[in-house]
Amino acid sequence: MMAAMDITIRAARPREFEAVGELTAGAYLGDGLLDFGADDPYLAVLRDARRRAEHADLLVAVRPRGAGGGDGGDSAVLGTVTLAVHGGAYADIARPGEGEFRTLAVRPEARGRGVGEALVRACVERTRALGLERLVLSSQHRMYAAHRLYGRLGFVRTPDRDWCPIADVPLLTFALAMR
Repeated sequence: MMAAMDITIRAARPREFEAVGELTAGAYLGDGLLDFGADDPYLAVLRDARRRAEHADLLVAVRPRGAGGGDGGDSAVLGTVTLAVHGGAYADIARPGEGEFRTLAVRPEARGRGVGEALVRACVERTRALGLERLVLSSQHRMYAAHRLYGRLGFVRTPDRDWCPIADVPLLTFALAMR
């Protein structure tokens, strides 16, 4: 197992939006999570980090200064996640009193080193700080490593909320109570 990385979680900066979009799209493509591969229409959504930042909290994991990450700019972005609240443009399943995270993506070379966990924990902390009751998410069946992470962090499956954003793309749902 690789050693944990020294990382900082913060809001994405405008100069990082393109890199964040490419990281997200690359992770989904590389992991075979898009039904139509490079022709999948969801790629445009994944690449549009600017819009996510305008309508939700777009977080990044970066190496802090002095840890091989330069000034925390584009090259230092190791992972990303989007946190939305009920009623927001990126909240597909959140109900009143809930936050929802999506598009969790980590560079392949940074996986297994705590980046994804740090991003999810930041979503949990932000959800608590907002006084919300629950944090929810949707996930594809084949995102096995993510499912293990969610379980370790206390998320439970909520099969009654499973859904299909488009035909033949079933999504599993998970929730974490804030109390």
